[in-house]
Amino acid sequence: MDRAFYISEIDEKIFARIDGKSYKKNCPLPLDELRYLHVLHKDLSGKTLEGELICNVKIAEPLTEIFTKLYAKNYPIEKIRLIDEYDADDELSMRDNNSSCFNFRYVSYTNRISLHGYGLAVDINPLYNPYIKTVDGKKIIAPDNSADFEDRTKIFPYKIEENDLCCKLFAAHGFIWGGNCWDDEKDYQHFFIEEGIVR
Repeated sequence: MDRAFYISEIDEKIFARIDGKSYKKNCPLPLDELRYLHVLHKDLSGKTLEGELICNVKIAEPLTEIFTKLYAKNYPIEKIRLIDEYDADDELSMRDNNSSCFNFRYVSYTNRISLHGYGLAVDINPLYNPYIKTVDGKKIIAPDNSADFEDRTKIFPYKIEENDLCCKLFAAHGFIWGGNCWDDEKDYQHFFIEEGIVR
């Protein structure tokens, strides 16, 4: 199984897949600070699937360990594909319940580079774990087809909860969960790490 979970540098073949998509011309992050991860995961039916994502070198080993343990414990993740398969369109990726990491972009409704833009944030099963925020009095839910999963008292597949295995593993490696760290917004799919505190 170890051979199925591996980390590699961004070679020419991988770069060709992300150039101009997740790795945009104005991305300030050097390629040598990114890593490609190959992992295995299981969907809700228990089927084993191959997954791939790109992340910051600082979290490559912790992420590989997390995904290895999630797989071993049959934790369901529907898809883990490079966001470049969706032309680096975050909304399209989330709508398809694709879990992803690196994508150079800005935080919604701001001019700040997202932690995804540095490869320091991971979104898991995003369709069932939406981002919710009120902007100018209007509630925003992303992806826009995830309104049925806003109510966290409901039971549904792929739901992330504070005491589940996913949250516990990420927390053990110093990640913060977006589902309980802000008062004015919730990002139930989102796990992130602040630079300098990787364990």
